[in-house]
Amino acid sequence: MSHYTDPTDARYTSVYKEQTPEMLKAFLAFDSAVFAAEGPELPLKVRELIAVAVALTTQCSYCIEAHSENAMKAGATLGELAEASWVASAIRAGGGFAHGRMAFKFAQPHAHAA
Repeated sequence: MSHYTDPTDARYTSVYKEQTPEMLKAFLAFDSAVFAAEGPELPLKVRELIAVAVALTTQCSYCIEAHSENAMKAGATLGELAEASWVASAIRAGGGFAHGRMAFKFAQPHAHAA
């Protein structure tokens, strides 16, 4: 059951099927490979926790819901979801910090003119 998304949104997948079927097919194959039960290195639980952190960072409600559920099915705990959430929070905050330095850099030509 979807809590944050409209379940009828899935019907719009038909646009991809009609307009770009080969791209959709390639994407679905890629997604299936990334989230296959057995990965070449990382266990599925770890890949799903990474997906949760990325989904929180990109703020995709569809992905947050799906990958949180998938992570739990793959054996994740609420503590691991909490830690993934903190990782996402740290990365977002770090991005603001790092990009703030860019703002200072771009402001330099104007800082001395004021």
